Amino acid sequence: MTTPDAPHAVNSGSDTPAKKADTPAKKAPAKDPWDLPDVSGLTVGVLGGTGDQGRGLAYRLARAGQKVIIGSRAAERAQTAARELGGAQLGVEGADNAECARRSDVVIVAVPWDGHAKTLESLREELSGKLVIDCVNPLGFDKKGAYALKPEEGSAAEQAAALLPDSRVTAAFHHLSAVLLQNPEVEQIDTDVMVLGESRADTDLVQALAARIPGMRGVYAGRLRNAHQVESLVANLISVNRRYKAHAGLRVTDV
Repeated sequence: MTTPDAPHAVNSGSDTPAKKADTPAKKAPAKDPWDLPDVSGLTVGVLGGTGDQGRGLAYRLARAGQKVIIGSRAAERAQTAARELGGAQLGVEGADNAECARRSDVVIVAVPWDGHAKTLESLREELSGKLVIDCVNPLGFDKKGAYALKPEEGSAAEQAAALLPDSRVTAAFHHLSAVLLQNPEVEQIDTDVMVLGESRADTDLVQALAARIPGMRGVYAGRLRNAHQVESLVANLISVNRRYKAHAGLRVTDV
C-alpha cells in the first residue's frame, strides 16, 4: 500500500531502479557566434554591379575567391564591367539582372535607391527562394549635404522583404567605401559590417561572406526592423568623409 505522496515505482523487470521522471534535461551549449558556415562554394550575384558600390563588392569578393556574377539591365554592360575587374581569371562574369538572379545562390542588391523597388518587383520570380542581401541606402542630398530618407516600409531592407515574400531578405554592406573597395593597392578593408535579418542561419551566412574579405568582419546587429538607422548612418559617414578627407568605416568594440 502506498500513500498519495509516495512515488510509484516502475517494474522494469530488473533490479535497476527506475530513472526519476523529473530529472532535468541537459541544456545544449550556447552556439559560438563566431562559428560561421563555409560559404566559399556559393555563387554571389551583384545587382547593380556596374555601379561604384556593387562593382567594389564584386571585386573584393572575387579577389577573395568567391565566384561572382555582375548583374545589370544590359548584359553587355555587365560583361564589360566583369572583364575590367579581371573576368574569368578572377572568377567574375556579367549577365543581365534576371540571369544573374537565377544563377546565383546569394544576391546582393546594390542598385540606386530610386530604382530599388522597380528592380526587385521585376525579379520577384528569379529571386524566389534566394538569400538576398540589401545594401541600399535611401538618401537625399541638398546644399547642406546628405540626409536620410525613410521609406514607407521603414527601410530599404524592409521594402525588399515586402516586395520579395518568397526570398530570405537580409541587410548588410552599407558602410563601405566604394573608393577603397575598388582600389587594388588596398590589401585589407578594415571595417565591420552590420548584418540584420530574421533568421540566424541567414545572418550567419552573410557574416561569413563578409569575413571572406581580408580585414572585414560581419557583426549581427538585429532584425530587419532595425535596418533604418543602419542605412541612415551612411549620411553621417559622408559628412565625416567630407570634413576629414577620409574613407571612414565602422568598428564595433568588445565583441
